Amino acid sequence: MSISTTGTGHNETSGDNLPAGQMNGFAYRYGPWAVVTGASDGIGQAIARDLASRGINLIVTARRGDRLQQLAHELAARHGVQCLALVADLSTNEGVEKVKRESASYEVGLIVAAAGFGTSGAFVDGALADERAMLAVNCSAVLELVGHFAPRLAKRRRGGIVLMSSVLGFNGVPGSANYAATKAWVQSFAEGLGGELRVHGIDVLASAPGPVHTGFAARARLDLGTALSAEVVARQTIDALGRQGTVRPGWLSKVLGWSLATLPRPMRVRLLARIMKGMTERWRANSHGSAPAR
Repeated sequence: MSISTTGTGHNETSGDNLPAGQMNGFAYRYGPWAVVTGASDGIGQAIARDLASRGINLIVTARRGDRLQQLAHELAARHGVQCLALVADLSTNEGVEKVKRESASYEVGLIVAAAGFGTSGAFVDGALADERAMLAVNCSAVLELVGHFAPRLAKRRRGGIVLMSSVLGFNGVPGSANYAATKAWVQSFAEGLGGELRVHGIDVLASAPGPVHTGFAARARLDLGTALSAEVVARQTIDALGRQGTVRPGWLSKVLGWSLATLPRPMRVRLLARIMKGMTERWRANSHGSAPAR
């Protein structure tokens, strides 16, 4: 599906190429355009809405074109921004290259890598193809997109990069071993990039939420119980951009982060293993044991 545009025309009144004095401070630093991956649902969609409310034009991308089109029309109508819907599967090289190619003519000041998914259960019982796909979306696509946009931001001497980590990214997690490892990579990558890119005027943020009510849990076969809203995570994440290197958005993320940090690492691993086991067992009980194939 090709890229589509809603809102005002390119280079018109929604902030594209306006002098700094005619833009709000946030839009000047991180606009006029932002790329948000995983925008058809969950945290990515909530971040797209938050950015639109701050006057940023958007290139939203995900696999589900109908949801992207609906979001694009909503944001253009509600906030008067331009919003482009780009259908791309970031588990494939073709999808990643499509995002690079189709965004080339836009002045992108912010990249939010919110696309991602997880699996649960014993690694030996899972499908290796699913684990490869998760590694591609959660890590390889992030590397490729940041590698593409960071030099562009450096030339502008301003901009931002937001990467979605997780409270599970700070230690190993039995029952979600590969997912936690992908988020550990994201967390470490963001921390390192932040130190490198600061001299170029680029703010890098790792957002490490705890459980969030999104479509993520269903795909990962988890019953989260208590969880945060995607809107709270989105707002607190964007509020932290330029102010922190890592944010744990929402009260639950902070409580989990602080409580786990007080424990020795081996004990954290054992505790998280029990938590993951409980969530997967609740999911099986609530779905009457009819787990879909991973």
